[in-house]
Amino acid sequence: MSTGPSPDHKVSEVEIEQAIGAGIERYFDDCRARIPAFIDRHFHYPGAIATNRKALGWDMLRAPLNLLWAPVYALASLVRVLTRKRTGLGWLHDLADRVPAGFTTRVQQHISHLILVDLLNNGQEKSLLESYLVEALEAVYARHTSEPIDHRRFSKLIEPLVDEALSQYRVTRTASADITNSLTCTVLGAFTFQKFTPGGIGLGVVLASVLAKTLAARDFILGETIGEWYYSVFPPEPSVATTASVMFAVMAALAAFAALSGVIFDPVQAAVGLHRRRLRKLLDHLQRDVSLNTQSSFRPKDQFIARILDTFDMIRSGLL
Repeated sequence: MSTGPSPDHKVSEVEIEQAIGAGIERYFDDCRARIPAFIDRHFHYPGAIATNRKALGWDMLRAPLNLLWAPVYALASLVRVLTRKRTGLGWLHDLADRVPAGFTTRVQQHISHLILVDLLNNGQEKSLLESYLVEALEAVYARHTSEPIDHRRFSKLIEPLVDEALSQYRVTRTASADITNSLTCTVLGAFTFQKFTPGGIGLGVVLASVLAKTLAARDFILGETIGEWYYSVFPPEPSVATTASVMFAVMAALAAFAALSGVIFDPVQAAVGLHRRRLRKLLDHLQRDVSLNTQSSFRPKDQFIARILDTFDMIRSGLL
């Protein structure tokens, strides 16, 4: 029985597929094992402070613009999903696919880089998945032939999928900030005004009513004290200009808060397991896409939850 490699024996397709499958599975198992340490390092204190410190600066402007653009991108994402593989609607799918996700903030760039380098590549700059695949294939090829392995085909397969998955993960940061704003407004409205304010619009309407009542009481003909009593029974209707101005101020303040809210809410999300579930889902979808050689399938639901909350806020405020 020969124990050496047989140069005439070609590697079968089955052996290649099994080697690639084993390499992919081993790689993603190792990535999943790194998730807890990754979260502890970057989303718990003090790492959360270093991660979100990047928001200081131009992110204070980019974050508000992203929150305003988020509904447009969420609609485009929904259209893209509904028109996928639909005959006659390819043009609509392509149009929705070209809609940008918004401005990439420094925090989003930083977290994407951390995921790429620390989580996916274990501190290396080059693709670690490619190394796993090459190592698995070299073990198979070494038994049969000395043919070289084409590394480039793995790079062409992996890089677009990773880029798209990280782009979708960045969108979840905007959506999480929007959800945080909705919850913050609800809490503020409940404790400060004893009102149900499920978002910035609802909180703006309540504050506009309070401002209109204060201004009307101050100018009441029988004095401010009697005016406060009178307008508590017959509250004045705030003008459109007052409502719009207060609503704009509230939305601007919430957007500025959203840029830095990760310092508070990243540790909370880490503690309740949201970051872990999100990262595991990213890895699960990446593994499936790499294994089946399909388009990126990672589509987190956070942005759609945020849009549902926004819609409810507008309905509650009477704007829909």
